[in-house]
Amino acid sequence: MNKTLPDRPDWDIYFMDIALMVAKRGNCCRRQVAAVIVKDHRIISTGYNGTPRGVKNCCEGGCPRCAGESPSGTGLSECICSHAEENAITQAAYHGIALRGSCLYCTLSPCLTCAKMIINAGVQEVVFEDEYEFGAQTCALLHEAGVRYRRLVR
Repeated sequence: MNKTLPDRPDWDIYFMDIALMVAKRGNCCRRQVAAVIVKDHRIISTGYNGTPRGVKNCCEGGCPRCAGESPSGTGLSECICSHAEENAITQAAYHGIALRGSCLYCTLSPCLTCAKMIINAGVQEVVFEDEYEFGAQTCALLHEAGVRYRRLVR
């Protein structure tokens, strides 16, 4: 006898909900973002945004830009925080985990710099929930490199 489980999420919702939980660990005082990298329906790396390992947390004053009054989207060259995608990719590298053929779930769409890292790490698909600075250049770069991307609509 087969029974349907009405509250069982599909894979996209499952991994995005995990990303939303991971985001709560983010230590950036401006925004909490997370990325979960998956291969064969298994989590192989996670990352959230914040200051680099061994540096005072952003929410403790570690990043002067985030602690300051810079309007959103300005002074980014002064920000020492790493993006969630960057941290998930470098965390995998730190532990010797290959990302080729994986899927990256992110609570926000990747910026151009993160898109370049996603491509070079061998990630084959990006699923994001909310859009942030997802410009035409970023989309074109991912497309040209053969990386699929899509927005998760609940």
